[in-house]
Amino acid sequence: MTNIETPIPGGSFVQPETPRWVWTAVILLSLIGLAAATRRAVVLIHPTPTAAAAPNAPQNPAAQLDRGFLQHRLRTFAHIVPATIYLLLLPFQLIRRIRTRHPHFHRWNGRILVVLGIFVAMSALALSRTNSIGGVNEAAATTLYALLLLWFLVAGFRSARGRDFSAHREWMLRAYGVTLGIATTRPIVGIFFATRKLSPPEFFGTAFWLGFTLTLIAAEVRIHTTRASVMEDRRV
Repeated sequence: MTNIETPIPGGSFVQPETPRWVWTAVILLSLIGLAAATRRAVVLIHPTPTAAAAPNAPQNPAAQLDRGFLQHRLRTFAHIVPATIYLLLLPFQLIRRIRTRHPHFHRWNGRILVVLGIFVAMSALALSRTNSIGGVNEAAATTLYALLLLWFLVAGFRSARGRDFSAHREWMLRAYGVTLGIATTRPIVGIFFATRKLSPPEFFGTAFWLGFTLTLIAAEVRIHTTRASVMEDRRV
């Protein structure tokens, strides 16, 4: 995303103001993602006795998840550290006052997000090969959406370089939708844990598909509901 009044070929691009419900959703999901990343980092640094127990030791489902990430500690850190910074910086891209009054910060923050997003996607691909709790189903979800994230980020960056800021906005909204999807999986996983009808290997893949798909759909809804006003502003 870029300055609200940045010119583009064929007219002027006026970026729609971010509504309150979008802000609320982004902040809430960012906080969920940050809380999950913080807890994961704490467990990696100071493993609980149950998480550090032998593989054949009796464990609750949460401890089994922790043990899986402990087996790939460096790869997990390579994923959650850039993801944490990404979630901290993301809301600033949606603040209209920053976009209009501090475009230089907005551009550089966007570039940092692109780099961080690429690290997040690449590390997710690595983890999907070695630490898929939900097996093939989860690995398929994380692989697909990691590849989509890479596509959206590269397309968004190229659109900005080509000064097609309308397309840039749409690609970056899709990228933000994918990255917030991992936070959306957390309450979905919590619901599955609460029902106690399925084990983590049985429901993790479904939770990932639901989480990523819901936020990407929300991003597409936002794009299409604002595209008409953006095109109208370009014709003025």
